[in-house]
Amino acid sequence: MHSAGIPFRETGYFSEIICDYLDQVPVLKEFYRRYPSIVSFGAQIKEKKASFPPEHRKVLVEALHRQYDHLEPSSDVRSNIEFLGKGNTFTVVTGHQLNIFTGPLYFLYKIISTIKLTEELGKKYPENHFVPVYWMATEDHDFEEINYFNFRGKKLQWNRNSSGPVGRLSTEGLEAVLELFSMEMGQGKYAAELQDLFSKAYLGQEDLTRATRCLVNELFGHYGLVIVDGDDPFLKRSLSPYIKKDLYENISYRRVVETMEALSKASPAYTIQVNPREINYFYILDDLRERLIEKEGKYYVNNTDLVFSREEIEAELEAHPERFSPNVITRPLYQEVVLPNLCYIGGGGELAYWLELKSTFDAADVPFPALLLRNSALLITPKQEKKIRKMNLHVRDLFLDQNRLINKKIREISNIDIDFSPQREHLKQQFEALYDLAEKTDKSFLGAVKAQEVKQLKGLDTLEKRLLKAQKRKLVDQVERMTEIQNELFPNGSLQERFVNFSELYLEMGKGLIPFLIDSMEPFSSDFYVLQTP
Repeated sequence: MHSAGIPFRETGYFSEIICDYLDQVPVLKEFYRRYPSIVSFGAQIKEKKASFPPEHRKVLVEALHRQYDHLEPSSDVRSNIEFLGKGNTFTVVTGHQLNIFTGPLYFLYKIISTIKLTEELGKKYPENHFVPVYWMATEDHDFEEINYFNFRGKKLQWNRNSSGPVGRLSTEGLEAVLELFSMEMGQGKYAAELQDLFSKAYLGQEDLTRATRCLVNELFGHYGLVIVDGDDPFLKRSLSPYIKKDLYENISYRRVVETMEALSKASPAYTIQVNPREINYFYILDDLRERLIEKEGKYYVNNTDLVFSREEIEAELEAHPERFSPNVITRPLYQEVVLPNLCYIGGGGELAYWLELKSTFDAADVPFPALLLRNSALLITPKQEKKIRKMNLHVRDLFLDQNRLINKKIREISNIDIDFSPQREHLKQQFEALYDLAEKTDKSFLGAVKAQEVKQLKGLDTLEKRLLKAQKRKLVDQVERMTEIQNELFPNGSLQERFVNFSELYLEMGKGLIPFLIDSMEPFSSDFYVLQTP
C-alpha cells in the first residue's frame, strides 16, 4: 500500500453539502460561481483581471514589504511579492488560525493544496503568474482554539491570559511549551531540528503574528508562499467602503439570511454553518475584540462603555480602519477585495460557509472565487501497514465506526457463520404463507400473525448478537489488535489530520516530510488520500 484513495463521501467524515458539492449536484449550482477545474480557471482569470483595481495591487505590495520587515524571505517569496504588483498575477488563497506550532496536521495539507494548484495553473496558463497565499487569521480572539497542539496523545498548552486579537499577543511564556515539548520528544534523530524551528519562531519573535509568519516561512518559503496579515491599516482602508455598507445597510445580513433559506429548501440535510448578524464587524484594540451593535442610530461596542453616533463611527472608520475587524461572514469578502484572487482552498466546514456568501459578493460587485476542497490524507507508516496486511484488513475498513469494523471482521474471520440473513429470509417466507392463510380464513388474525413475525425476527436478532458477542470473546486477540491499529490511525475516533501535529511525522522523516506530501498530492483529486510513508 504505497498510495490509495477513498472517495470523500465513502469516508463517512464529510457533510452532505460538501459531498454534494464535490458531485456537482444541480441544486447547489446557484450557490457558487464556477466549480474548480483547470479549464474553468480561464474564465475566472478573465473576470478577476477585469475587476481588480491596479491601485489595490500597489497597496498590497507595499503592505507585504512592511509585514516582512522582520524576516529575510527567500528569493521566490520576494519575487512573488513583486509579481503581485503586475496585472497578470493572481493568487490562490488558504487561511487558518494561528495555532501554535501549526496545530493539527491538516494545516500543512491546506498550504500544500494551495502551492500545488498554483503550479498546475502556471502550466496551463503560462502567460500569467500565480502566487500561493496563506492568510493568517490574526484578528481572531478565541485563544483557547489556538493555544495548544497535540503530541503523542498529550496536549502541549500555552497558558496565559488573553483578550483581543491573538496575533497581537506577545510570545511570552512559550519557552515553557518548548521545554515540555523537548522533554516529550527526547533525543530523536530530528528532535534538535524541531527544537530549533520552535525556538526560532516563538522565542525569536515578539508577537504571535510574527512568530507564525516566521514558522510558516521556514516550512514553505522556498515554495514561494506569501503570508498575508489582514490586521493592517492600509489593507483595511481598501475595505472601508464595504464596512460602511455593512454598518448602514446590513447587506451581508439580508443576503445571507436569504441564502440560508434557499439552502434549507434545496435539502434538509444541509446544515447551516454560520449565522450572520445585522453588523458583521468587530471593534478591535490590542486587548479588545467585541461586536458592533446598532441601536436606534447609535453604534455600541458590546461589553464595553464605547458608543458612537453615525457621524462618529464614520469618522472612526476614516481615521482608524484597522479598528474594524471582519467576522466569519465578511472576512472572505475582505480577502477578495485586497487580493487578485482566483480560488479559496479550505476544509469542508469552511467551504460550507462560503456557499452561504455568493449573493453577498454579487451585491458588493466583487467576483466570487472558485472553491476547492483541500487535500486530505491518512498517513500510514510501514510498520502500521504490515500490521494491517497481517490482519487482512482493507484500508476502507479503517474508516468504519469501531463497532462496525469489529463486527464486520469477526464475521469474516469466524469459523462459524454469524450472519442470520438466510434464516431471516426463510422466516419471512413462512410468514408470507401465514398472511395468505389469514386473508383467506379470518382477517382478524392478521395482527396476531404480524406480532408473531416481529417477535421471532427480534429473537433471531438477539441470537445473532449473542453469538457475535461470544465470538468476540473467543477472538479477543484479533479484536484488540484491530482496535489498537484503528486507534493509532484515528486518535480519539477522529481523522488523524484533525488531531496529530506534523512534528510526530517530522521526527521520522525530517525535512523530507513536506516534499513527500507535495509529491503525493494533486489539488483536483476527488479522493481522500491514504499514503504509506517511506
